[in-house]
Amino acid sequence: MRVILNQEVKNLGDAGDIVKVAAGYGRNFLLPRGLAVLANEGTVAQAAHAAKVADAIRRKQLSGSKAIAEKLAETAVTIRREAGDDDKLFGSVTNRDIAEALAAEGVELDRRLIEVADPIRNIGLFTVPVRLHRDVEASVRVYVIRA
Repeated sequence: MRVILNQEVKNLGDAGDIVKVAAGYGRNFLLPRGLAVLANEGTVAQAAHAAKVADAIRRKQLSGSKAIAEKLAETAVTIRREAGDDDKLFGSVTNRDIAEALAAEGVELDRRLIEVADPIRNIGLFTVPVRLHRDVEASVRVYVIRA
């Protein structure tokens, strides 16, 4: 099945790209969510125009992502958690906790952009990567302290 992507889809392509996908993936995931449209004669002609529009949007998102990355470089968040005697947390700190702490600091981010490989389970200072754009990656300092 050939589809034209309406927006960037991770590991598939950018907005305006014509890609070949499995029929089930296109029919059950991409089309219902509005991420793509079927590629036929009429829509392929519109794809060229959509690619120009998508390029302008991508440039705007890139500049916005760079501005957020600069703000994140200056931002450090502190998260308080209960911990045992050996500095092990009762529970863990996840990307959702970091997103909430950033929101309290005035930086609104989708939690899925924060890439915590494994949940944080100790007290200390951690540098957590944040993927803001395909070309922009920032990091935020997270201080986990005893409550």
